[in-house]
Amino acid sequence: MEKYVLPDLDYDYGALEPHISAKIMELHHSKHHLAYVNGANQALEGLKEAQETKNFARVAALEHALAFNLSGHILHSLFWKNLSPNGGGKPEGELARAIDRDFGSFEGLKGQFVNAAMTTMGSGWAVLAWDPAGQRLITTEIHDHQSEMTPGAVPLMVLDAWEHAYYLQYQNDKAKFFEAVWNVWNWKDIGERYNKAKAAEVGIASAATSKKGAAR
Repeated sequence: MEKYVLPDLDYDYGALEPHISAKIMELHHSKHHLAYVNGANQALEGLKEAQETKNFARVAALEHALAFNLSGHILHSLFWKNLSPNGGGKPEGELARAIDRDFGSFEGLKGQFVNAAMTTMGSGWAVLAWDPAGQRLITTEIHDHQSEMTPGAVPLMVLDAWEHAYYLQYQNDKAKFFEAVWNVWNWKDIGERYNKAKAAEVGIASAATSKKGAAR
């Protein structure tokens, strides 16, 4: 059985300073993210045992544990790629045009995205995603790691709003963290994800397809 593994970062723990401290990055990656990797592997082992013994009493709890921990692993892996010591500024090209189309402006996206992070109740994430049904960019909140994500939407850019992502440096002023992270967004990575998501065929009727059908 293939196990999930903690990915290496593309940069040193201190590379995102002063916006995200080296200590936060080290704890966040080597402790918190690793815990989700281990939790996902433990859930997989439990499910494999249940399948082999035909004892399915714990399957529901194990499936819930897998969803929580695996989603935590995937979102953190995406978060690290979304950040760069050479990031910040504004996106260019097709992503920039899509942001202007779907949010009115870059500032419109920033305001909506930060609001999603600020209003996440308890622990969760803010997400910029591609909605294949609507053929548009959307923002959404994910509670914990896996709850209330829009089905079919492809996450492109994620912001960890759990306290472990900022508290050691920003304490209870999470708004400062949500502002600081705009200095390290890796728009090249996010733009490439947008182009791939937009080109993928996911078998969902889009708003554009519906309009064409209505025009016949």
